[in-house]
Amino acid sequence: MRAKILEDRGEAHLAGIAVVGCQWGDEGKGKVVDYLAERADCVVRFQGGSNAGHTVVVNGEAYRFHLIPSGALHNKKLFLGNGVVVDPEVLVDEIDALKTRGINPKLLVSDRAHVTLPFHKILDGLQEDFKGELSAGTTKRGIGPTYADKISRLGIRVVDLMNREVLEKKLDKLVGLNNKVLRHVFGSTESLERDRILEECLKYGSSLREYVGDVSLEVNKCLDAGETVLFEGAQGTMLDVDHGVYPFGTSSNSTVGGALTGVGIGPTKITEVIGVAKAYTTRVGNGPLPTEESGELGDKLRSKGEEYGTTTGRPRRCGWFDAVTVKYAARVNGLTGLALTKTDVLGGFDRVRICVGYEYNGELVDEHPADLGVFRKCRPVYDDYEGWPDLPTDEWRRIARQGFSALPRQLKSYLGMIEELTGVYVALVSVGPMREETVLARKIR
Repeated sequence: MRAKILEDRGEAHLAGIAVVGCQWGDEGKGKVVDYLAERADCVVRFQGGSNAGHTVVVNGEAYRFHLIPSGALHNKKLFLGNGVVVDPEVLVDEIDALKTRGINPKLLVSDRAHVTLPFHKILDGLQEDFKGELSAGTTKRGIGPTYADKISRLGIRVVDLMNREVLEKKLDKLVGLNNKVLRHVFGSTESLERDRILEECLKYGSSLREYVGDVSLEVNKCLDAGETVLFEGAQGTMLDVDHGVYPFGTSSNSTVGGALTGVGIGPTKITEVIGVAKAYTTRVGNGPLPTEESGELGDKLRSKGEEYGTTTGRPRRCGWFDAVTVKYAARVNGLTGLALTKTDVLGGFDRVRICVGYEYNGELVDEHPADLGVFRKCRPVYDDYEGWPDLPTDEWRRIARQGFSALPRQLKSYLGMIEELTGVYVALVSVGPMREETVLARKIR
């Protein structure tokens, strides 16, 4: 019998559970993974790099992760899969930061993961400037250039950091090529020093050696032993390099398929796919965002929701919930449940809106168009619903303790409409940033 992640009453055995974003990232995946990790054995990151920012608040203390999986706070087994691009400086800093707070992470980093180096960040900034209006608005953390080297078969892998001979040969090619690119393509006076980069890489290899191994092998062992494994996605569906709004996205597969190739597991090993979505819509970066509110309403959502990027601090663009987007995410990920976050932020609005379709050239569009020119001209079609009260934190916490039935009537109606429009049941409802401010929703199918 297929394992079920969530039940109305009691606890069912968990197995392979993927948690992915349904919008443009920043949906609150870190909090959802942290909440689910209490009943799991392992947490695995499968794509992205230090451009991801996951914030978890426990006992009033905020923990911000860029590479280490959110399950670190539960002392779980942690894995970084081969699909992740690893900035060794960031990773070492995060490990040290956890240790200073009394947490010694049980971390294994894939020896096959690719490495982000300082020159990748330089190239990221130059390429973004060159792209102009087609720039994605990246974090400039070097993610795209790292994946480009990987696909070009020139990349440095984590295992190479511990093999001087291999590292020297690869850096001879990479540094030589990128110095030519910097000088002749971008006209930069920057010059990469091969020997300095070599010594930095070897230093990081020494620091990380104890954490490096075959993640695919170990994760499959955990699954075969009946352990519960959470696969933690970064970014969101609409930033996926294949299924997102191209080119205004990331450089990896942030949809569930990325968990298979980014760890090295078969599709039968994932038994549930939980999609995380905010009760409204946000994004950082460029590109079309049909429900964006650029005026007073957008400012109110940004201020009340504290919508600023974990990685960059940039203000997020805000707007109403887009059911077309989340329905699309449900299809390409095969979602079995939704986790809806920041429902408390919408408290106090007289009405809340859901985008049920787009209007383009006088016709109703209910799917995401691939044509960027068409998508830019799509206008949201809204249904309006009664808002719910703006409750104090203590009241939301009381509701979380009492469970789904204690949620405001209007909010339950809103959740029901989202379920109807997306075809996916709401499994979790977040009513605040703290771990305990989470409601286990009713099972609806």
